[in-house]
Amino acid sequence: MAVADLIGAAVGVLLLVIVAYLLVGSTISTAQIVTTAQKSVTLQEQIQLRTDFTITDATPSLSGFNCTIKNTGTEIISDFTHMDIIAYDNSSKNYQLYTYSNSSGVYGTWTISFYGNEVIHSHELDPGESYILQVTTSTGTPPSWFQITTGNGVYASEFL
Repeated sequence: MAVADLIGAAVGVLLLVIVAYLLVGSTISTAQIVTTAQKSVTLQEQIQLRTDFTITDATPSLSGFNCTIKNTGTEIISDFTHMDIIAYDNSSKNYQLYTYSNSSGVYGTWTISFYGNEVIHSHELDPGESYILQVTTSTGTPPSWFQITTGNGVYASEFL
């Protein structure tokens, strides 16, 4: 019987070691995932804090309106595909969403009509630079109010 007790004890200890190894490995893996996620969130918050812009020269046009945005922050604004313009349409009494388009004149979109004299970071809005945006509304009439929102959630609004 002593041999059976020894074998049982050895198997029990082996199972305890395996379970402890799996628990420690899972805990370390989970801690690494949580740490990486916290770092990513912190970096995104820092980028958001450094992003800022102002809207100037908002004027109605025949197909919608034009405005100038100036990067007043310290972060480069370059992800235009994730920037949206939300405008209050006076004729339908609804808010309209305008997404970025590379070509001008497409209804329901906005595009950059003037990039300025860029030397560094072509087609990226560096700190201190200004771009002229052209918004083509679906009704052809300018809205009374609009808001420009970047991909990281920073926004500015203006009345026409």
